[in-house]
Amino acid sequence: MNDADPLSSAASDGDGKGTLYVVSTPIGNLGDVSLRALETLRRVRLIAAEDTRHTRKLLTHHGISARLVSYHAHNRLARIDEILAQLAHGHVALVSDAGTPVVSDPGQELVRAAADAGYAVVCVPGASALTAALAVSGLEASVVHFGGFLPRRQSERRRALAAMRAWPGVAVVFEAPHRLRSALEDVLAELGDVPLAVCCDLTKRFESVFRGVASEAGAHFAEVEPRGEFTLVVALPGAPPDERAAPAPQGTHDLEARFDTLRAALGDRARALAALARESGLPRKELYRRLISGRRSDRD
Repeated sequence: MNDADPLSSAASDGDGKGTLYVVSTPIGNLGDVSLRALETLRRVRLIAAEDTRHTRKLLTHHGISARLVSYHAHNRLARIDEILAQLAHGHVALVSDAGTPVVSDPGQELVRAAADAGYAVVCVPGASALTAALAVSGLEASVVHFGGFLPRRQSERRRALAAMRAWPGVAVVFEAPHRLRSALEDVLAELGDVPLAVCCDLTKRFESVFRGVASEAGAHFAEVEPRGEFTLVVALPGAPPDERAAPAPQGTHDLEARFDTLRAALGDRARALAALARESGLPRKELYRRLISGRRSDRD
C-alpha cells in the first residue's frame, strides 16, 4: 500500500477488482476517527453499515457524502452477493456502529466471502472498547482473553465464567446495563472476589470506571442504576499473585467474616459457601463444619 494513499493502488473504481476495507469508527467520541479512515470512507464506492442512520451521522459530521447499504446481524447473509458484486467494480468499506467490525459485531461472513472470492481485505484500525478498557483498568494485562458479550442466560453465563477460572491474565467482556448486576454476582460466585474494572461509556462525556473487587462492584451497582455500555476487565484466578484479591481466609473467624460478606453479596447461603470453597481451597463439608463449630463456640 502506498503510504500517501489510504486506498490500495492495486485497484481503482471501475478498473479491476476492488478491496474490502474493514474500517474502525469511534466508540463514542466522534473525534476518535483516524484521518486514514475518513479518507477511505470518502473514496469507496459503497459503505456497508450496521445501521445506516447511525453511520450517516458520522459521515455528515465530517462532511462525507457516500452511498450506504445496511449490513447487520439480520440481513448479513442476504447482502453478501450484492456487496461482492460491488467489489467487482471498486472499493467497499465495512463499518459497524462503533469500534471495529467483526469484533462482537457482524462482518466475519463478508470478510471470509470476499477473501474466498479473491478480493483483498484490509483493516483500517481505530478506536476499540477492548483496548480502551484495558488501558484504564489499572490491572496487569500482559495476557488478555476477550470474551465478547457474556451469555444472556445465567446458567450459560456461569458456565462461561467457570471455564475462565484456570486462565492466566485478565478477561475482557461486554455486558448490557440490565444484566450488569447479575453478571457481577456470577463473577463473584464463579471466580471469587477478584479485582476488576467496570468501564462505562468509554470516550463519551460521562464515561466512568469503577475499580475494586467483585463484591465491592456488586455493592456499588446495587446502589447505582447501571446505564450505558459496559466493558468489564476481570483479573482471573490464574493471574499473577500480585493481581489477585487478598489471600483467602483460613482461620475460623476470618472464614466466618468472609462467609457473611459473600452471603450478603450473593443473597444465598449455598452460593456463598460455594464461592468461599473456591477462594479458600477447602472442601465444602470442611467449611461447613468449621463455620458451624465457630458459631457454636461464640454462643458458649
